[in-house]
Amino acid sequence: MAKSNTETKVLPLLTPIVEELHLELVDLEFVKEGANWYLRVYIDKEGGVNIDDCEAVSRTLEKKLDEADPIEQAYVLEVSSPGLDRPLKKDADFEKFAGEIIDIKLYQAQDGKKQFQGKLLGMTDGIISIEEEDKTVRAFTKKDVADVRLAVMF
Repeated sequence: MAKSNTETKVLPLLTPIVEELHLELVDLEFVKEGANWYLRVYIDKEGGVNIDDCEAVSRTLEKKLDEADPIEQAYVLEVSSPGLDRPLKKDADFEKFAGEIIDIKLYQAQDGKKQFQGKLLGMTDGIISIEEEDKTVRAFTKKDVADVRLAVMF
């Protein structure tokens, strides 16, 4: 999950907070957008998170970050739900959401396309399998996948 040096420093501070509150850490990212840096924490739980969950994580993490001071530059802390189009990143996500409709974006085109949608069949040995609407089964190597998210269906 943690990719940058900053994320690696923050993760040990964040993990016990999330676990103590019986929440799931979906993602952590430290990104620069325009002139500002953002430390974004995405949390979830069965039935979804609410503003109180986000506030509890934010307040507790803010105190820990102030004490440890692991981030050199100024940043904005954001704690939120992963949203309806939740990204699937951890191996456990592919097991948990098997049977759900997902959107897959590839780094390079496969069969002339970079985007696919289908029912998640699962992931085995780094191979993500989906069944498209026409019942075609497709397999994608996880390293070739740029993004996997739950599809938002209307």
